[in-house]
Amino acid sequence: MAAPAAAPVVLPVPTPRSPRREIARIAMPVSAEFVLTLLLNVVNQVVVGTLGATAIAAVGFANSLTVIVTLTLGGLGTSVTILVARAHGGGRQHEVGRVVTGALAVGGLVSLVVTVAPLVAAQPLLRLVGASATVAEAGAAYFRLAALATVPTLLVAVLSGLQRSSGHARSPMVATVVTVVVNTVLGFALVLGLGPVPRLGVAGAGVATLVASLVKLALVATQVYGVHRLARWETPRRGRGWAGTGRSLVVLAVPLGVTALFYTVGTFLYNVVLQQLGDDALAAGQIVATLEQVFVVASIGLMTAATALVGREVGRGDPVAAAAWVLRVRRAGVATGLLFGGLFASSVLLLPTLFPGAGADVRTMAAVGIVVNAVAQVVKVRNMILGAGVLPSGGDVRGVILGDVVSAFLVGLPLAVTLGLHTPLGVLGIFLARVLEECAKVLIFSWRSHRLRWDEVVAAHG
Repeated sequence: MAAPAAAPVVLPVPTPRSPRREIARIAMPVSAEFVLTLLLNVVNQVVVGTLGATAIAAVGFANSLTVIVTLTLGGLGTSVTILVARAHGGGRQHEVGRVVTGALAVGGLVSLVVTVAPLVAAQPLLRLVGASATVAEAGAAYFRLAALATVPTLLVAVLSGLQRSSGHARSPMVATVVTVVVNTVLGFALVLGLGPVPRLGVAGAGVATLVASLVKLALVATQVYGVHRLARWETPRRGRGWAGTGRSLVVLAVPLGVTALFYTVGTFLYNVVLQQLGDDALAAGQIVATLEQVFVVASIGLMTAATALVGREVGRGDPVAAAAWVLRVRRAGVATGLLFGGLFASSVLLLPTLFPGAGADVRTMAAVGIVVNAVAQVVKVRNMILGAGVLPSGGDVRGVILGDVVSAFLVGLPLAVTLGLHTPLGVLGIFLARVLEECAKVLIFSWRSHRLRWDEVVAAHG
């Protein structure tokens, strides 16, 4: 009689994460990282604010220039996130090293080139683009240092994009926590002059920013190449497909860089319009922008979640799942937009505590701007998800450019000039114009997102 067959071994099947948990696993660390970064900006502005409204205006005006470079070249980071997500979804791990190495090489070289002008002629450049003589003089040294910090900042964006698409979204957040501590301590010491540390004023904030960005680059590089070993440094002699990798990066990064350029130039031009109303108006605008960013980027992780999750499904060849993730992330954006919009509005109560040296008039103008922009928070979050996550993942970067150009240069800025400079509304008119720009943008982005055909996207990247 034959022996009975052995019972088959049944291995436990891992329980899949729910869609909400999957979104939160990516979105929460990313949002926390960006909130920490912007809270640091608030701390810097509070410290600089002890020097008066002109110092606030100077740092804000200089930042609005450097952010043009950071966000424009930051398209490389978004490209890396998308391409790495697709490679992981399709099981093509060998592509990761080439993508990351190519992005680091291009980003490092280009960012070094664009820092030359601020380093050589910071004050004339600030005057050329619309800063008052007092603002340009106060902000020149800070502008040089902040511009130099854009180089490590861009490299960090590339390496962080790799980690988020590879299931290590918490690692960049850890590096950011360390950076916040370094920057805060240095900022207080160098701006105000504590103990033996000399008082550098506005320039001290620039030194702190540069040192902290270098520290963060060292930490993130160690995480990628040492701790997690997510990629290898590839050179053209060590692999094939460099032409294809370069094309993939350029196809995504250039249009994303163009749309970021339009967006940041538009933001800068709003500051130019505010400057026409005086240093106090510009200072109020910088306070509103700094505080708003903290609450808007509390939802920025949803943009990254859309990029990573949709890109993964495109790599797997599943258009239905890709479309489902888009819908889930958009719904999450409504909830977070309402929540953080309410918190942003309540920050009005903190203005006397945070900015006692700015003056009552500046705080009053800032309070008006906060309330107006808080109402539009849901719209801004939706634009962020669609314009920086869904449309690029679907290959519709033209739609992103269209939305940014039309809303800013045909709607927002003309209204800002008209309402702000030629009506009694003044600063309120400029804030209202910015909100109307976001409303125009959401209409364009929503229209373009409904036109996406995910089966065609999958077929194009199969």
